[in-house]
Amino acid sequence: MLINPTSGHGRSAKNAPIAVSRLRERGVQVDVLQADDAAGSLDLAKRAVADGVDALIACGGDGTVHCALQAVYGTQTVLGIIPVGTGDDIARALGLPRDDAAAAADVIADGRLRTIDYAVIAAADGTEAAFIAVMSAGFDSEVTERANTMKWPTGTSRYLVATLIELGVYKAVEFQISVDGRTESAEGMMLAIGNGPSYGGGMYVCPEAVLDDGMLDLTFLSRTSKWTFIKTFPKVFKGTHIHHRIVSTTRGSHIRVDAPGQTAYADGERVGPLPVDVRVVPAGLRVFTPGD
Repeated sequence: MLINPTSGHGRSAKNAPIAVSRLRERGVQVDVLQADDAAGSLDLAKRAVADGVDALIACGGDGTVHCALQAVYGTQTVLGIIPVGTGDDIARALGLPRDDAAAAADVIADGRLRTIDYAVIAAADGTEAAFIAVMSAGFDSEVTERANTMKWPTGTSRYLVATLIELGVYKAVEFQISVDGRTESAEGMMLAIGNGPSYGGGMYVCPEAVLDDGMLDLTFLSRTSKWTFIKTFPKVFKGTHIHHRIVSTTRGSHIRVDAPGQTAYADGERVGPLPVDVRVVPAGLRVFTPGD
């Protein structure tokens, strides 16, 4: 079990012993992996996978799951999640119990597996990373960068405050977007590519995205006034923003995005500068999932 003690402002450290205890009660052998930083966590996770563990369990938020994913993608290792972070959008998409470490541990102990897609990003600086939920670039990535440095408020409120602050300084940029070979240019505020539907603690930016349909959903926000943006933004919590005239959507299996000075984020984690190539890997990952 990979533990990030800082996830959820300490909720991971508090709940990890509960999850470990429940798993052991259920007869599951558990070894705890914990490092001082993300690089150390990834190193421990990769070593565990190389040693042939049956499953790697991420105890934390989407950032911890993202770290664990970098170790397991492309292998046969099963991914488990004890979601005790601030957003937990990956767990939300999988229907996992959130903020209930014992119940999440029971899902793992029950052993029911689901095969889902993931996506791989190749960034301009040579960085490669996988993600499960959403990759974003433009205004939204700047919001994420700001939100990740904020200690208050927590949860969805943190992204809302970061959005309002960034709205005052961000300017639209020219995006070059290629979807399965079809290329277009458009000036816009942001772009999101969803393998899953939500990020930021329940913001359904790609509401029609499905984890196992072999496709990626792209949501693009055209250039607009700040007032229109402010009026439209709350719709993202229900996913109804995609019906607004300033929002366009499409789907594909291979998406390339470029825009000057922009950075890609995936599952809330910084990946690298644009341009990026994003490809879906259908049925490439096995995860523990609740029963029907």
